[in-house]
Amino acid sequence: QGLAPDWLSVTNESYLHRSSGPDAESHFKVVVVSSVFEGERLVARHRRVNTLLAQALQNGVHALALHTYTPAEWQARGEQLPDSTKCAGH
Repeated sequence: QGLAPDWLSVTNESYLHRSSGPDAESHFKVVVVSSVFEGERLVARHRRVNTLLAQALQNGVHALALHTYTPAEWQARGEQLPDSTKCAGH
């Protein structure tokens, strides 16, 4: 709600990481497209998202890959999700 996103995607990527068990929920990729990011640098965008998720991040999330875009940036990349980082062994 704090971002009023045009696009939001949250993907559990725990299965890509060796340290995660079969039912783990510890590694996530978040893609957010929002006009609230207009004029903000990447660090400020990530701080904004981390602040909104602070409570949720205290409960076992090991890694959070944030991909934050303005609507124009999202359109310029062809509205394509970024690739995921794979852990060694996967």
